[in-house]
Amino acid sequence: MRHRELSTLAILAVVFAVFASMAPQLLEPDTIKTIVRQVAPVAIAGAAITLVMVAGSLDLSVGGTIALSGVIAASLAAGDSPIPLALLGGIAVGGAIGLVNAGLVVGLRISSVIATLGTLFVARGIAFIISEGRPQSVIPNAESFSTAGNGTSLGIPNPAWIMLAVVLAFWFMQRHTKVGRYAVAIGSNESAARLSGIRVNRVRIFLFVAAGVAAGISGVILAGQFNGDPKIVEEGWEFAVIVAAVLGGTSLAGGRGSVVGTLIGALIVGVIASGLNILGVDRFWQFVVQGGVLVAVVAVDDRIEPLRERLRERRRRAEPAAPAAGEASL
Repeated sequence: MRHRELSTLAILAVVFAVFASMAPQLLEPDTIKTIVRQVAPVAIAGAAITLVMVAGSLDLSVGGTIALSGVIAASLAAGDSPIPLALLGGIAVGGAIGLVNAGLVVGLRISSVIATLGTLFVARGIAFIISEGRPQSVIPNAESFSTAGNGTSLGIPNPAWIMLAVVLAFWFMQRHTKVGRYAVAIGSNESAARLSGIRVNRVRIFLFVAAGVAAGISGVILAGQFNGDPKIVEEGWEFAVIVAAVLGGTSLAGGRGSVVGTLIGALIVGVIASGLNILGVDRFWQFVVQGGVLVAVVAVDDRIEPLRERLRERRRRAEPAAPAAGEASL
């Protein structure tokens, strides 16, 4: 793990210890499983959005994408479509929204904040129009439809397995593929990235579509848990995803971020939410606490980052120079 990820992990340990001391129920296996179910959609969507942010853009449409993907999947299932087709349909809708975002940002050169904020409201509105604001109460083979969201395998909630697979995929993409390296280059200096031959537009299109697909997976999971009720995802998911990414060390300015860090950040958000629920704190105050934690962590990180940079520079200077070409090495 990198230093930033270790710092975030330490914050998670402190947050968990504090809430566990006030609410011992947090240590119960059933509570931990509930936290995992709640965290999974945030971590899945956040893993993809981390790379979008690293590349210097922002995707705020995740809440609407989750809502519409879930509603479409539940509607298809309620209409007697095979369950696998219904789930794939919901995920495909997420990818389509990601493609729309890419068209607005890359094709029309609209600010990613404005473009994705617009698709957030459009997707959420369409979700309510299709569902009429109600869950799909009659889904043939509802148990099979809800397997992704409510089922367990080997005693572990299925959302945890899906989260693990998606996070590993995006971690591999970030650390071991050109897309991950290009995302960092684009976010650090887009002009230099273009001059070096990186096809910036293609990378951005791919990342936005990947973010849409990941949000679609989250929507399908939540649809299984709540029968596609759009009210469940009416608000807050985009906030939770961005908070998780920033807590995990992803820079809003681009060029820096970690998929693993976002996963840890999502766990911090989940532990805080569950702890506050157990303590009976009102839902609206939970937003206040989460916002306060976000500001505090970012403020502290901004103070510590120059120190980290100086330490990295000292290590680079302390490393022995590589032997020049032609020199014999011992």
